[in-house]
Amino acid sequence: MLFAEVQVFGYFCRRFSDVKPSFFRLYMQDIILTIETSTRACSAALCRGEEVLAGCYDGAEGNHARMLPLFVERLTEQLRTLHCLPSAVAVSSGPGSYTGLRIGVSTAKGLAYGWGVPLVAVPTLQVLCASFMHGHKMAKNAVLCPMLDARRMEVYTALYDTGLHALSEVEARVVTDGSFLADGEVYYFGNGAAKCQPLIESERHHFVADIEADARMMGRLAAERLAAGQTEDVAYFEPFYLKDFVAAPSHIKGLQ
Repeated sequence: MLFAEVQVFGYFCRRFSDVKPSFFRLYMQDIILTIETSTRACSAALCRGEEVLAGCYDGAEGNHARMLPLFVERLTEQLRTLHCLPSAVAVSSGPGSYTGLRIGVSTAKGLAYGWGVPLVAVPTLQVLCASFMHGHKMAKNAVLCPMLDARRMEVYTALYDTGLHALSEVEARVVTDGSFLADGEVYYFGNGAAKCQPLIESERHHFVADIEADARMMGRLAAERLAAGQTEDVAYFEPFYLKDFVAAPSHIKGLQ
Protein backbone atom coordinates (compact mmCIF):
# COMPACT_ATOMS: atom_id res chain seq x y z
CA MET A 1 0.00 0.00 0.00
CA LEU A 2 1.06 3.58 -0.62
CA PHE A 3 1.71 5.85 2.38
CA ALA A 4 -1.65 7.62 2.01
CA GLU A 5 -3.45 4.26 1.92
CA VAL A 6 -1.61 3.12 5.04
CA GLN A 7 -2.78 6.28 6.82
CA VAL A 8 -6.41 5.68 5.86
CA PHE A 9 -6.21 1.99 6.76
CA GLY A 10 -4.61 2.82 10.10
CA TYR A 11 -7.18 5.49 10.92
CA PHE A 12 -10.14 3.16 10.51
CA CYS A 13 -8.37 0.34 12.35
CA ARG A 14 -7.83 2.66 15.34
CA ARG A 15 -11.14 4.47 15.09
CA PHE A 16 -13.31 1.35 15.17
CA SER A 17 -11.09 -1.28 16.79
CA ASP A 18 -12.87 -0.69 20.11
CA VAL A 19 -16.26 -1.30 18.52
CA LYS A 20 -16.34 -5.00 19.30
CA PRO A 21 -19.10 -7.52 20.00
CA SER A 22 -18.67 -6.75 23.74
CA PHE A 23 -20.20 -3.36 22.93
CA PHE A 24 -22.69 -4.64 20.37
CA ARG A 25 -25.02 -7.42 21.43
CA LEU A 26 -24.62 -9.55 18.31
CA TYR A 27 -23.39 -9.84 14.76
CA MET A 28 -26.23 -9.17 12.33
CA GLN A 29 -25.50 -11.96 9.87
CA ASP A 30 -27.47 -10.49 6.99
CA ILE A 31 -26.33 -6.84 7.15
CA ILE A 32 -23.40 -5.74 4.97
CA LEU A 33 -21.77 -2.31 4.97
CA THR A 34 -21.14 -1.36 1.33
CA ILE A 35 -18.77 1.28 -0.09
CA GLU A 36 -18.56 2.70 -3.62
CA THR A 37 -15.92 5.30 -4.53
CA SER A 38 -14.72 4.18 -7.96
CA THR A 39 -16.47 6.95 -9.93
CA ARG A 40 -17.28 10.63 -9.45
CA ALA A 41 -19.92 9.85 -6.81
CA CYS A 42 -19.16 8.63 -3.28
CA SER A 43 -21.61 6.40 -1.44
CA ALA A 44 -21.95 3.96 1.44
CA ALA A 45 -24.85 1.96 2.83
CA LEU A 46 -26.08 -0.70 5.20
CA CYS A 47 -27.82 -3.39 3.16
CA ARG A 48 -29.76 -6.53 3.97
CA GLY A 49 -29.90 -8.20 0.59
CA GLU A 50 -31.72 -5.77 -1.70
CA GLU A 51 -33.14 -3.87 1.29
CA VAL A 52 -31.31 -0.64 2.14
CA LEU A 53 -31.41 0.03 5.88
CA ALA A 54 -29.44 3.27 5.64
CA GLY A 55 -27.54 4.98 2.87
CA CYS A 56 -25.37 8.02 2.15
CA TYR A 57 -24.64 9.50 -1.28
CA ASP A 58 -22.68 12.49 -2.57
CA GLY A 59 -22.49 13.19 -6.29
CA ALA A 60 -19.88 15.97 -6.22
CA GLU A 61 -16.57 15.08 -7.82
CA GLY A 62 -13.42 14.98 -5.66
CA ASN A 63 -15.18 14.69 -2.29
CA HIS A 64 -14.39 11.05 -1.52
CA ALA A 65 -11.66 11.60 1.08
CA ARG A 66 -13.82 14.15 2.93
CA MET A 67 -17.24 12.51 2.67
CA LEU A 68 -16.53 8.79 3.13
CA PRO A 69 -15.36 9.07 6.78
CA LEU A 70 -18.53 11.07 7.54
CA PHE A 71 -20.67 8.42 5.86
CA VAL A 72 -18.98 5.66 7.85
CA GLU A 73 -19.59 7.58 11.10
CA ARG A 74 -23.30 7.91 10.29
CA LEU A 75 -23.66 4.25 9.41
CA THR A 76 -21.78 3.18 12.53
CA GLU A 77 -24.24 5.19 14.60
CA GLN A 78 -27.02 3.30 12.86
CA LEU A 79 -25.33 0.01 13.79
CA ARG A 80 -25.19 1.17 17.39
CA THR A 81 -28.95 1.68 17.39
CA LEU A 82 -29.35 -1.87 16.09
CA HIS A 83 -26.85 -3.18 18.69
CA CYS A 84 -25.01 -5.20 16.07
CA LEU A 85 -21.99 -5.45 13.81
CA PRO A 86 -22.28 -6.08 10.07
CA SER A 87 -21.51 -9.57 8.83
CA ALA A 88 -19.09 -8.13 6.23
CA VAL A 89 -17.74 -5.00 4.58
CA ALA A 90 -18.11 -4.84 0.79
CA VAL A 91 -16.29 -2.46 -1.54
CA SER A 92 -16.55 -1.70 -5.23
CA SER A 93 -13.27 -3.12 -6.53
CA GLY A 94 -12.78 -1.43 -9.93
CA PRO A 95 -11.98 -0.55 -12.56
CA GLY A 96 -12.52 3.16 -12.12
CA SER A 97 -10.88 6.22 -10.64
CA TYR A 98 -7.42 5.36 -9.34
CA THR A 99 -7.65 7.75 -6.39
CA GLY A 100 -11.25 6.88 -5.62
CA LEU A 101 -10.52 3.16 -5.57
CA ARG A 102 -7.58 3.65 -3.20
CA ILE A 103 -9.73 5.65 -0.78
CA GLY A 104 -12.62 3.19 -0.81
CA VAL A 105 -10.54 0.03 -0.57
CA SER A 106 -8.30 1.40 2.21
CA THR A 107 -11.37 2.41 4.21
CA ALA A 108 -13.07 -0.96 3.69
CA LYS A 109 -9.93 -2.85 4.69
CA GLY A 110 -9.55 -0.79 7.86
CA LEU A 111 -13.17 -1.40 8.86
CA ALA A 112 -13.04 -5.12 8.11
CA TYR A 113 -9.81 -5.50 10.07
CA GLY A 114 -11.00 -3.41 13.01
CA TRP A 115 -14.30 -5.26 13.28
CA GLY A 116 -12.88 -8.67 12.48
CA VAL A 117 -15.38 -9.32 9.66
CA PRO A 118 -14.84 -10.53 6.06
CA LEU A 119 -13.97 -8.20 3.20
CA VAL A 120 -16.00 -8.67 0.00
CA ALA A 121 -15.00 -7.15 -3.36
CA VAL A 122 -17.73 -6.43 -5.93
CA PRO A 123 -16.71 -5.53 -9.52
CA THR A 124 -17.58 -1.92 -10.28
CA LEU A 125 -19.20 -2.66 -13.64
CA GLN A 126 -21.58 -5.09 -11.94
CA VAL A 127 -22.45 -2.41 -9.40
CA LEU A 128 -23.13 0.00 -12.26
CA CYS A 129 -25.43 -2.60 -13.87
CA ALA A 130 -27.32 -3.07 -10.60
CA SER A 131 -27.73 0.70 -10.31
CA PHE A 132 -29.08 0.84 -13.87
CA MET A 133 -31.54 -2.01 -13.35
CA HIS A 134 -33.03 -0.30 -10.31
CA GLY A 135 -36.07 1.46 -11.78
CA HIS A 136 -35.55 0.40 -15.42
CA LYS A 137 -37.59 -2.28 -17.16
CA MET A 138 -36.18 -4.26 -20.08
CA ALA A 139 -36.54 -7.55 -21.91
CA LYS A 140 -35.10 -10.61 -20.17
CA ASN A 141 -32.76 -11.23 -23.11
CA ALA A 142 -31.43 -7.66 -23.12
CA VAL A 143 -27.69 -7.04 -23.01
CA LEU A 144 -26.22 -4.51 -20.58
CA CYS A 145 -23.11 -2.55 -21.57
CA PRO A 146 -21.82 -0.42 -18.66
CA MET A 147 -19.12 2.07 -19.61
CA LEU A 148 -16.75 3.99 -17.38
CA ASP A 149 -14.64 6.81 -18.75
CA ALA A 150 -11.00 5.70 -19.01
CA ARG A 151 -9.81 9.09 -20.33
CA ARG A 152 -8.98 10.05 -23.90
CA MET A 153 -11.08 7.88 -26.22
CA GLU A 154 -11.15 4.76 -24.04
CA VAL A 155 -13.80 3.25 -21.80
CA TYR A 156 -13.77 0.42 -19.25
CA THR A 157 -16.53 -1.92 -20.31
CA ALA A 158 -17.95 -5.45 -20.47
CA LEU A 159 -21.23 -7.08 -21.47
CA TYR A 160 -23.70 -8.57 -18.97
CA ASP A 161 -27.07 -10.28 -19.17
CA THR A 162 -29.99 -9.15 -16.99
CA GLY A 163 -28.95 -11.68 -14.33
CA LEU A 164 -25.66 -9.72 -14.10
CA HIS A 165 -23.67 -12.65 -15.45
CA ALA A 166 -20.65 -11.58 -17.52
CA LEU A 167 -20.90 -12.17 -21.27
CA SER A 168 -17.43 -10.76 -21.97
CA GLU A 169 -14.24 -9.89 -20.15
CA VAL A 170 -13.70 -6.46 -18.60
CA GLU A 171 -11.46 -4.41 -20.86
CA ALA A 172 -10.29 -0.90 -21.69
CA ARG A 173 -11.62 -0.42 -25.21
CA VAL A 174 -10.86 2.38 -27.65
CA VAL A 175 -13.98 4.10 -28.98
CA THR A 176 -14.12 3.73 -32.78
CA ASP A 177 -16.80 3.15 -35.42
CA GLY A 178 -18.26 -0.33 -34.96
CA SER A 179 -16.33 -1.07 -31.76
CA PHE A 180 -19.48 -1.56 -29.65
CA LEU A 181 -21.86 -3.45 -31.89
CA ALA A 182 -23.78 -6.23 -30.14
CA ASP A 183 -26.76 -8.31 -31.17
CA GLY A 184 -30.22 -7.81 -29.70
CA GLU A 185 -31.54 -5.17 -27.36
CA VAL A 186 -28.53 -3.39 -25.83
CA TYR A 187 -28.47 -0.73 -23.12
CA TYR A 188 -25.44 1.57 -22.75
CA PHE A 189 -24.93 3.61 -19.59
CA GLY A 190 -22.27 5.04 -17.29
CA ASN A 191 -20.08 8.11 -17.57
CA GLY A 192 -18.28 6.74 -20.64
CA ALA A 193 -21.37 5.98 -22.73
CA ALA A 194 -21.69 9.49 -24.19
CA LYS A 195 -18.45 8.93 -26.13
CA CYS A 196 -20.02 6.06 -28.04
CA GLN A 197 -23.49 7.43 -28.72
CA PRO A 198 -22.56 9.29 -31.96
CA LEU A 199 -21.04 6.08 -33.34
CA ILE A 200 -23.99 3.74 -32.71
CA GLU A 201 -27.28 4.27 -34.51
CA SER A 202 -29.88 1.56 -34.04
CA GLU A 203 -33.42 1.40 -32.72
CA ARG A 204 -32.39 -1.60 -30.59
CA HIS A 205 -29.46 0.19 -28.96
CA HIS A 206 -30.43 2.50 -26.09
CA PHE A 207 -28.35 5.08 -24.24
CA VAL A 208 -29.43 5.93 -20.69
CA ALA A 209 -27.94 9.02 -19.05
CA ASP A 210 -27.16 9.84 -15.42
CA ILE A 211 -26.46 6.33 -14.13
CA GLU A 212 -23.83 6.19 -11.38
CA ALA A 213 -22.49 3.21 -9.45
CA ASP A 214 -24.19 3.35 -6.04
CA ALA A 215 -23.36 1.49 -2.80
CA ARG A 216 -27.10 1.27 -2.07
CA MET A 217 -27.41 -1.13 -5.02
CA MET A 218 -24.56 -3.43 -3.90
CA GLY A 219 -26.39 -5.43 -1.25
CA ARG A 220 -27.52 -8.46 -3.26
CA LEU A 221 -24.24 -8.76 -5.15
CA ALA A 222 -22.22 -8.57 -1.93
CA ALA A 223 -24.49 -11.06 -0.13
CA GLU A 224 -24.16 -13.58 -2.97
CA ARG A 225 -20.37 -13.35 -2.90
CA LEU A 226 -20.26 -13.66 0.88
CA ALA A 227 -22.54 -16.73 0.81
CA ALA A 228 -20.29 -18.31 -1.83
CA GLY A 229 -17.21 -17.72 0.33
CA GLN A 230 -15.74 -15.21 -2.12
CA THR A 231 -13.94 -13.00 0.38
CA GLU A 232 -10.61 -11.18 0.18
CA ASP A 233 -7.41 -11.16 2.22
CA VAL A 234 -7.59 -7.88 4.16
CA ALA A 235 -3.81 -7.50 4.22
CA TYR A 236 -3.09 -8.10 0.53
CA PHE A 237 -6.19 -7.17 -1.43
CA GLU A 238 -5.66 -4.49 -4.10
CA PRO A 239 -8.22 -2.79 -6.37
CA PHE A 240 -8.63 -3.89 -9.97
CA TYR A 241 -7.14 -0.85 -11.72
CA LEU A 242 -7.00 -2.55 -15.17
CA LYS A 243 -4.60 0.14 -16.42
CA ASP A 244 -1.44 1.46 -14.80
CA PHE A 245 -1.73 4.87 -13.15
CA VAL A 246 -0.11 7.69 -15.12
CA ALA A 247 0.46 10.87 -13.11
CA ALA A 248 -0.18 14.20 -14.78
CA PRO A 249 2.77 16.61 -15.03
CA SER A 250 3.13 18.73 -11.91
CA HIS A 251 2.39 22.43 -12.16
CA ILE A 252 4.51 23.19 -9.09
CA LYS A 253 7.83 24.82 -9.89
CA GLY A 254 10.71 22.49 -9.10
CA LEU A 255 8.60 19.30 -9.33
CA GLN A 256 8.27 19.19 -13.10
